[in-house]
Amino acid sequence: MKMHFCIPVSQQRPDALGGRYVLYSVYLDGFLFCKVRYSQLHGWNEQLRRVFGNCLPPFPPKYYLAMTTSMADERRDQLEQYLQNLTTDPNVLRSDVFVEFLKLVQLNTFNTATKKMSLDVFLPNGRSTKVEILTSDTAERVLEVVAHKIGLCRELLGYFGLFLIRFCKEGKLSVVKKLADFELPYVSLRSSEVENCKVGLRKWYMDPSLDAMLMDCRVAVDLLYMQAVQDIEKGWAKPTQVQRQKLEALQKEDNPTKFLELSREVRHYGHVQLDPCTCDYPEPGCGAVLSVGNNEISCCITLPDDQTQDIVFQMNRVKCWQVTFLGTLLNLYGPQRTLNQNLELRFQYSKENCWQWFVIYTKQAFLLSSCLKKMISEKMVKLAAENPEMQIEVPEQGKSNKHHIHQSQQKDYSSFLPRTNKIKIAKDDCVFGTIKEEDL
Repeated sequence: MKMHFCIPVSQQRPDALGGRYVLYSVYLDGFLFCKVRYSQLHGWNEQLRRVFGNCLPPFPPKYYLAMTTSMADERRDQLEQYLQNLTTDPNVLRSDVFVEFLKLVQLNTFNTATKKMSLDVFLPNGRSTKVEILTSDTAERVLEVVAHKIGLCRELLGYFGLFLIRFCKEGKLSVVKKLADFELPYVSLRSSEVENCKVGLRKWYMDPSLDAMLMDCRVAVDLLYMQAVQDIEKGWAKPTQVQRQKLEALQKEDNPTKFLELSREVRHYGHVQLDPCTCDYPEPGCGAVLSVGNNEISCCITLPDDQTQDIVFQMNRVKCWQVTFLGTLLNLYGPQRTLNQNLELRFQYSKENCWQWFVIYTKQAFLLSSCLKKMISEKMVKLAAENPEMQIEVPEQGKSNKHHIHQSQQKDYSSFLPRTNKIKIAKDDCVFGTIKEEDL
């Protein structure tokens, strides 16, 4: 599936010869990822084509005359589509030419030299393990280093991921984002500008039944056990009183396997809980706490009279969703490093044979979108494993199409859009445009 790349803003800069060039600010999952020139991306595309040939998405052409504003807008949209479409091919994502270029532009954007550093990676029990890395090491590489140090089986790395996690007051925590394999954790951590933010190791799947794949590795079981205990202590997983008593007894017996078996029966086990936010249901401005996992979006909504209402949206009834940016990206110093201050996620849901929109205003909109994509991806893989030739209905943009559920045919049905009538231009030499992710 496509990744949340977007280029919502570009700036004109003077060059050494007295001319001007355009610098594009590329965001990933709502955070500034890098700043690049067209010429850099063009050279990268040429390298990729030498490896992958014509299977790559189209790259926007060169202009040999001065660009008009509309031409500049079109180029930015095309570059954004190019980055998004590149990420649909796992072979491209894993290639050296893809990863090495993105490593370089991340380092250059944030003025980071390659050198040895120590990085604290926090485990689900709140303790950290210190690993020796290079500042240019990717999240994939750092995860390998952590796994080697703690003894996690290498073949199980795909079930875990590195996250940026904010440790809040009173022991609470907030998942900021999942680090992409090609991101540089050291750079992303330093550039995030999120207070009390750390790099953390967590499992990265939304289907609790996948726990069964990890039961033969003692370290993996310990990690799942740590996270289950943490989720219950933080109130993310919600056992009944009877379940809690049994779980406490199993903790005292030091029996993580039995503890996990019972935990899988607990409400919201394995879910990702978002920070308190607001929604438009049943009326605008209602408070909400969202918990996402196990093919559902669970919402605890606070009504105007302070009563609460629990609503569960099943993913098989979600048609599509989109993330919308509502604010301004620029200040006196240029593009902000995060989009996450003014975001909404809205999804279309089938209720009583009628499609309705449900709107959530949350700074974790991109994380929520990633969780929704993960659930769809896992469902596709599960169905494909059960019957490789099975056909399923994939609803998209108001129509139903039948697709064989092979990996290459998975459909994205999310999008990212700015609310253009609310965007303010802070500088005359900055250009904004409509961000569209067709099919994403």
